[in-house]
Amino acid sequence: MTELLKSSLTRRTVLQAAAVGAVGINPALRAAVYAQGSDAPEKKEVKIGFIPLTDCASVVMASVLGIDQKYGVKIIPTKEASWAGVRDKLVNGELDFAHVLYGLVYGVHMGTAGPKKDMAVLMTLNNNGQAITLSKKLADKGAVDGPGLAKLMASDKREYTFAQTFPTGTHAMWLYYWLAANGINPMKDAKVITVPPPQMVANMRVGNMDGFCVGEPWGHRAIIDGIGVTAVTTQDVWKDHPEKVLGTTADFVKKYPNTARAVTAAIIEAGKWIDASLSNKNKMAETVADKSYVNTSVDAINQRILGRYQNGMGKTWDDPNYMKFYNDGAVSFPYLSDGMWFLTQHKRWGLIKDHPDYLGIAKQINHIDVYKQAATAAKASVPKEIMRSSKLMDGTVWDGKDPKKYADSFKVHA
Repeated sequence: MTELLKSSLTRRTVLQAAAVGAVGINPALRAAVYAQGSDAPEKKEVKIGFIPLTDCASVVMASVLGIDQKYGVKIIPTKEASWAGVRDKLVNGELDFAHVLYGLVYGVHMGTAGPKKDMAVLMTLNNNGQAITLSKKLADKGAVDGPGLAKLMASDKREYTFAQTFPTGTHAMWLYYWLAANGINPMKDAKVITVPPPQMVANMRVGNMDGFCVGEPWGHRAIIDGIGVTAVTTQDVWKDHPEKVLGTTADFVKKYPNTARAVTAAIIEAGKWIDASLSNKNKMAETVADKSYVNTSVDAINQRILGRYQNGMGKTWDDPNYMKFYNDGAVSFPYLSDGMWFLTQHKRWGLIKDHPDYLGIAKQINHIDVYKQAATAAKASVPKEIMRSSKLMDGTVWDGKDPKKYADSFKVHA
């Protein structure tokens, strides 16, 4: 009987590896080890929530390509309607993990984005690839970039409305940072509303907002539909900025450590697969454009994923800092300084009153130990440092060394 089971397991493992190999993944036979040893995931099937955005791609492709099976888990991607919905389902356990905004995870952990709950970031899903869009009506009046917008708002006095996707999230912080860098205080000089990503274009079409910050493909969709222009890409605000993360609760990681590691490894490998070639990027675009996922046309996704940008006013360019999912491990590593940056901006904009223990909180949330184990399993490169240094659009340098001083250094704040 034992020999029969061994034989059956071996055949099944080979078939799984062959299926994975057929779509271009290195056919490592790790499933048998995970299935039989102490590293076996405690949960064999996990629900991962996602919002219809291009950067859900590594979660989706880990499932579609069967990469998850190599690590002994089955990923069920679950389409959600809003970031608030993702938050609620993560907190109450309806979702095991989520493709989620970096700043949302930190906001929930701090109690500034709804009910307070200890949270975990397991990896960064992508860098870059968001944009700030201004309405065609504003563009026709000369507001095609930051200085143009500031000039129009100073001369044509009225209430200007801008949308982001979640109060403590990434899009809110990119929008606020960009407005402030151009002398516009988002808390005093404008009205800021929260709108779910897939609803941005429709709301701009009917005149509900003057501008919005959101992830692709909705910036490019506004251009295709002729209702908006790209004023700035978020990679021009901060080159290689952190964006979405694989988030869960601290309780989940504690209860299911092997599952957390296995899912992280599968998604690291999926990100590596996406970044590996032009054909892989095109296959990804075709897959996530489907109505089950982003529900848009392939051309709304595949141009910017390849770095081919247009601003809606005749300008086109090749952007080397397009959305990346792996970039030799630099993308997926959960740098402590990345998480800390969001806390500095939450303090800047009055979302938290006092300076928190920036480094201590980042160490609580970003599970670098789990990431490193997952990266080893996925044969992924791991950066040597847990902090990184970046220069943002206004010339300020963020390196995580003195977060209190950095948070207090901005002239424009709440």
